Amino acid sequence: MASVRKPVIVRKFSRDWCAGFAGLGFGRDAAELEILDLNGKVLRMAWEQVKWVCYVRDLPSSISDQTNPERLLRKRFSIRPRTAGLWLRLKLADGDELEGLAANDLTLIEGPGLLLVPPDTRSNTQRIFVPRPAIQTLEVISLIGAPGRKRVPAQTVEAGQTELFPGDPAPSREQRP
Repeated sequence: MASVRKPVIVRKFSRDWCAGFAGLGFGRDAAELEILDLNGKVLRMAWEQVKWVCYVRDLPSSISDQTNPERLLRKRFSIRPRTAGLWLRLKLADGDELEGLAANDLTLIEGPGLLLVPPDTRSNTQRIFVPRPAIQTLEVISLIGAPGRKRVPAQTVEAGQTELFPGDPAPSREQRP
């Protein structure tokens, strides 16, 4: 059974971070972010302070994780992503740049922020939520379509144009003289 709260790491613009658990619908029409930290205290932060919220596989436990608890090593795609979605490049309010894949739906223009799939899905970070106040610029790099879709073939012969080679099949080897 899935938990109601998911493990997250919240990075602030002050470079501080905190780890804890966030509810499923934490960004919907909330004036502030509310998470349950590892000590069982409820923390509330204004959205203007939050740089991003990373949904992670596991929370940091060692001292080596203190500088980069998200373990977000790559912030850009090295090659074109293969997953369907919108390939976005965000410039954040502190000048940091981040790329990710977003769903091609109304959350791009409505809602409290963007939910992105990071460039390295094998890292600790599975998804990144970037609140709207943190986004300075947003650039759509590419629209990546769903695999398996067949394209509609374009009509090759326009009306009024004669065909160079009519629809007769080419003679087979046995029919050739």
